[in-house]
Amino acid sequence: MAKIGINIATGSLQQAEMIVGIDLGTTNSLVAIIHPETKKPVALKEHGTSSLVPSIIHFDDYGNASVGEEAKQYLETEPQNTIFSAKRLMGKSYNDVKNNANFFTYKVIDDNTDSLVKVQVGNQFYSPIELSSFILKELKQRAEHILKTPVTKAVITVPAYFNDSQRQATRDAGKLAGLDVLRIVNEPTAASLAYGLGLEKDDERTIAVYDLGGGTFDVSILKITNGIFEVLSTNGDTYLGGDDFDRLIIQHWLQEKGLTEEELHKDKQLAQTLRLIAEEAKKHLSSNEVFEYTLTSLIPNSLHLTTNDLRLSITDFNALIAPLIDKTITSCADALKDAELTTADIDTIVMVGGSTRVPAVRNAVSAFFGKEVNDSVNPDEVVALGAAIQADVLAGNNKDFLLLDITPLSLGLETMGGLMDVLIPRNSKIPTKVGRQYTTYKDGQSGMRISVFQGERDLVKDNRRLAEFNLTGIPGMPAGLPKVEVNFLINADGILVVTAKELRSGVEQSIEVKPQYGLTDAEVEQMLLDSITHAKSDIQTRALVEARTEGEQILTVTEKFLTKNAQHISKDEMLATAQAMQALQLAVTMEDKNLIQTKTEELNEVTRPFAERAMDAAISGAMKGKNIME
Repeated sequence: MAKIGINIATGSLQQAEMIVGIDLGTTNSLVAIIHPETKKPVALKEHGTSSLVPSIIHFDDYGNASVGEEAKQYLETEPQNTIFSAKRLMGKSYNDVKNNANFFTYKVIDDNTDSLVKVQVGNQFYSPIELSSFILKELKQRAEHILKTPVTKAVITVPAYFNDSQRQATRDAGKLAGLDVLRIVNEPTAASLAYGLGLEKDDERTIAVYDLGGGTFDVSILKITNGIFEVLSTNGDTYLGGDDFDRLIIQHWLQEKGLTEEELHKDKQLAQTLRLIAEEAKKHLSSNEVFEYTLTSLIPNSLHLTTNDLRLSITDFNALIAPLIDKTITSCADALKDAELTTADIDTIVMVGGSTRVPAVRNAVSAFFGKEVNDSVNPDEVVALGAAIQADVLAGNNKDFLLLDITPLSLGLETMGGLMDVLIPRNSKIPTKVGRQYTTYKDGQSGMRISVFQGERDLVKDNRRLAEFNLTGIPGMPAGLPKVEVNFLINADGILVVTAKELRSGVEQSIEVKPQYGLTDAEVEQMLLDSITHAKSDIQTRALVEARTEGEQILTVTEKFLTKNAQHISKDEMLATAQAMQALQLAVTMEDKNLIQTKTEELNEVTRPFAERAMDAAISGAMKGKNIME
């Protein structure tokens, strides 16, 4: 039986163009290639500039986006229009990020706790996928400008702890930026490749990758056997990084001058200036004992300062950051524990991220593992360089490296509104197994149609239907209560087995599919090409369908709520709600995603006060032993 693992990525089309490696970072992003002459990985940069592009997007009053250094200048002056750390929102619902919502200076929408977050800038709503695509588009254009050749194929890196939806979101962002994402690679795997680890066929070792960036920290324990990388464990803190070092320096200086952060932030220009000076101090202290700086006329007289001098010694700096470094070492210990290993089992320690340049960090990591750390490759560039090596392997230029069989096209299910929900992205290694949970849309729904599709487009009508079956016998429950787990399993022969099971009742059904039956290489290539060509319109259509579905669901829920809880709602509130519902009902019939989301948000704003009152009444009723809510 023929395997479906035909790597379309290594076809003749590939040889004529460059495949780039991209590190899509929380703070900075960059793009790298294998240099055609030296055959060594290099990060792309214009002459005399940095290879790093700040992962920041600014929108002007007309909705035009600028990215990178140009956008960075608006962080303090226009915080509501300047998006940073979009990576932290990838594949997340508001419930996932609500505890850190204060971190974001822009508006993160919490309209439906289980749906993916959106960011509001003016009257426009952006998903984290769209925001990340602006950064990727900038990197693509930068690469094309430097290489003087079109760039359409890429390998993009993600943290090892990214889940399925975060990885899929990263793929979608690439597609929207006009890139065919050949592979999503774990950042620690990419870093290891950049150090040449795992490139030898008989290389067998266990490594720790310590990654301390501008805004995030993670440590991964990897086992490399015959060119196959297995992540044994990962640990870290998504809100700990070099930015926190800078903040501690600022707090130290403010304390010396008897000022608070609140007082400082009344002068946004000064706050931004101090942040840049703190960053400079941190870098200076990597190779010097003392940092000294005299502020010019920036300090407002109202603060009555006796001196404008700023000073920081290496001793004070190390004392300030020690608690944060200790946190990272605790994460290293936890990762080892999860992998059921000790420090003696670790053969190599790889350092990643600009913040690992701080000597105190390197010393602490070295002391913990009891051996010297590997930091010979530029820590800012190491992940992108590894991605470029992986891209070179996919291009078929590195014949010594083993690539497992992969799926040529994505496999997924049809969900509400005729959307394609990808479970196994194209280029996934096989054999593989992926599961995801779904629920019912209507009260008392007793069956669910499972339609399996293959392809790269956002609407199933543009993809290829592989199979369909009905899961029947689901017990009658309110919408959203049944939990149906759908599993996709591709075995080594490329046979896809789809299983659907209702977890509460145990009702189960499965089907076998041969995914590539009847598709030629040319047809697969055409499907991939179509997905890139139509990426923008596809994602706009998906966003419109999702906004509509969400709007309709909120209308249904609100109607039910009003019927049940009329006693908690005043006449004025009832009137305002009716108007907001009418406006949303009208918006749902139109082709404007932003209008639907605006009217959805307005309905949420109107209903929130009395929804909270009804909830309070339900809770106090329950405390008295009464059951008010069904």
